[in-house]
Amino acid sequence: MPVMHFTVRWPDGSEADCYSPSTVVGDFFVPGERYALHDFVERAREALHIGSERVREKYGFACSAALDQLAQIEHAAQRFAAQPDAAVTVLALR
Repeated sequence: MPVMHFTVRWPDGSEADCYSPSTVVGDFFVPGERYALHDFVERAREALHIGSERVREKYGFACSAALDQLAQIEHAAQRFAAQPDAAVTVLALR
């Protein structure tokens, strides 16, 4: 199954390299685009759940790495939840 990594810039300028077990994240994110924090988290949640389910369909079990990545994204996003204009930029898909 082809994996995809995506690099994001959080509202504080820090960057993170994220993992997806599927290229489906390319359907949810465009490199160079800024997403409102809530929108980014929702898109990541949907994309990573779809990716995990694709792994389940192929191998019979969910992708724990995708679910771990989602937990990391949700945890990081909490730091900025009080900022009404917080946005995340998707820097690259690879």
